Amino acid sequence: MIAFVSGQVAAAGPDGAVIDVHGVGLAVQCTPATLAGLRVGDQAKVPTSLVVREDSLTLFGFADDDERTVFELLQTASGVGPRLALAMLAVHTPNALRRAVAAEDLTALTKVPGIGKKGAQRIVLELKDRLGGPVGDGAAEVRAPAAAEAWRTQVQMGLINLGWSAKDADAAVDAVAADLDGAEAPPVAALLKSALKKLAK
Repeated sequence: MIAFVSGQVAAAGPDGAVIDVHGVGLAVQCTPATLAGLRVGDQAKVPTSLVVREDSLTLFGFADDDERTVFELLQTASGVGPRLALAMLAVHTPNALRRAVAAEDLTALTKVPGIGKKGAQRIVLELKDRLGGPVGDGAAEVRAPAAAEAWRTQVQMGLINLGWSAKDADAAVDAVAADLDGAEAPPVAALLKSALKKLAK
């Protein structure tokens, strides 16, 4: 288990960063809120969780130890892998997730892309006794910056997966964001269609 990485931030992208640890660049997948606190060239200490798969080793990074603990607990629910657990923490703070599960707030859980009503019910059933109640003074229900940025990352990755360059994807996402002008973002599928229209012009 790699508990944390400490070093200079060598690079930061839409869904992760590279931390230079004594000349070795470690790629760390992070939530938008965690990435917001990382600046290229700055020193950083990032709590991490190593996920081992048959064909990969992936480091996930967090803002603090509590976020990492919740990330690991979320994966004890059937159907919740590391990507979905990270998406849940991109939308909700650890305490907001604890509240949602304790109160059986399915609406809050289904705000996370990839979680439907049945999935939310299963998460509540399996995690109610594991997550516990809110800790500390954090009272925020939803990460406003992260929730706002989550769609940008999803649309950008969707465009890249469809074959567009990262530069074109960035430009299209920026154009869609400008059209929204602070309004609440529609579903990601609709935003992706809008971005594709921008690229087709």
